Formats: sequence, C-alpha cells, structure tokens
Amino acid sequence: MSKDEGRAKLLPPDALKGKRLGISVSDSPDLDRLGLLDTHFRMTLGELARTVVIAGGSLYYGGHLQPDGITSFLIEELHRYGRRDRPLKVCLAWTIHRSMSAEQIAEQKEFLGLFGEIYFLSSDGQRLKGPVNEPPQQSFAPEERAAALSGLRAYMTNNTDARIVIGGKRAGFQGAMPGVVEEVLFSLERRQPLYLAGGFGGAVLDIIRALHPALAEWFPLVQGGPDPDERMLVGLKQIAETVDAKNWDGYENGLTDAENKLLAASYRPSEIAALVGRGIGNLTD
Repeated sequence: MSKDEGRAKLLPPDALKGKRLGISVSDSPDLDRLGLLDTHFRMTLGELARTVVIAGGSLYYGGHLQPDGITSFLIEELHRYGRRDRPLKVCLAWTIHRSMSAEQIAEQKEFLGLFGEIYFLSSDGQRLKGPVNEPPQQSFAPEERAAALSGLRAYMTNNTDARIVIGGKRAGFQGAMPGVVEEVLFSLERRQPLYLAGGFGGAVLDIIRALHPALAEWFPLVQGGPDPDERMLVGLKQIAETVDAKNWDGYENGLTDAENKLLAASYRPSEIAALVGRGIGNLTD
C-alpha cells in the first residue's frame, strides 16, 4: 500500500462513531536494531489517533500522566483535530493515581480539557467515581502493582471493541508478564479483534511469531542473546493455549491475510494507520 493510497482510503466522518479502540503500546527494545527512532514510533501513534478520532471513534489508553509520556503526546495530537467531546479515555491503574497528589490530578484534568478524561480504577480494576481523597501513597508491594495493572488491562478489554498493539517491553516490566502480552491475552480471552503492528519489533513481534511464525520471518531472532524473562515465556504459552481454547487468534479483524502480513512488518506511520482504519471500517460495514 503506497502512502497516497493509504491517505485516499481514510475512513469517512462518523464511520467509527461509538467504537472504542484500545491502544497497547510501550517502548520497543528493537528500535536500534531496526534503525528506527522513537520519533517514528510517536509518528505512528499520531497517525493512528488521527485516523480513529477523525472517523468518530474513541481511544482508550492505560498509562501514566508524565509530561513527556505517551498520554501527553496523544493529547497534543488531539488538539490538532478539533474534536472536543473527550475522545481520549486515560485509564489509570490504582497504583498510578494513588501515588499522585490532588494538585497533580487537577493539573492533568485541566491539561486534558475537552479532549480527554481520566478513568480512575480500583485495585481490582473497577471504575471509581473519582480519585481517592487521601494523601498520596508512594510505596506499593510488587504484587500490588501487578494486580493493579492486571485490573487495568481487564477493564480496558471489557470496555473496548478492538485493540491496536505496537512495540512492548521484554524486560523491566512491573506486572505478572509484559504489559503488551497480558493485554493481548485478555483480548483473546474475550475474542476481540487485534491489530498487531510488528514493524517496530518488541513483544508484539514475539506474539506474532507465536501466533503465525511466517509473519515474523522478516526479523530473525538474535542468536546468543540473553535468556528471555520466564514471565514472558509463560505469557506467550498462555496466549497459545487461549487461542486453542477459544478458537480465536484475533486476526478476524477486517483485514485480508496479505494486509495482516503487511501490518506485521510495516514501520510506516501512514501505512499502519490506513491498515488499522481499513480493518475497523470493514468490521463496521
């Protein structure tokens, strides 16, 4: 798909009205090996936001509210597109918003303005009416953090219609397994369509390799590298078991086999966004 072709086939206004798309994204450890920069990564997020928001859809993202983070980047992108009905839903795990002061939360709400809103979640992933009116808590046990992150991911899966997945850490994560892996696992359990964009490598490419090895052949495994985190291997095994149990691999997503193959390798922002938009649009026809 050429750049011009991708732009020509953007979804019409309101094509995704009422549709809720979850974004699973984190830094990829493969960017250097691929000769890519974080700029390419963020450009892709910007194109995806544009495609979904212009077509009337909502974006759900579970992360943090740091000034240099993905949430801030997405809000800056939304300022360019004019929709003021809060299309971005920022879902905060219990351990994230409980570590913030009331002043920090108020500042972020003001920053989001008419472009987004914050969903505060309990420790088991239930939506709260608002933040807890208590002093911030700075320390959490590892199992508390893992449980809160799992609750966040379950909430997002239960409240979205499809999931877009890019990048993903293989190490240095806080949950029971890499976040991208757990989010895909939950989506498969719910038989949710997946858009696995593998061109930036990372955990999502490991997932693609586990589901359809031929789609990941373009990026060979590193020989003699460090042993993978055991939690990563457990997560990939659970994904394979869930696919067998549910008879669902997420690729019933409105794209052809050839288009999913292209999505598994592309690093071009406009191409990825056009493929995701086309797939979601086909599901809504």
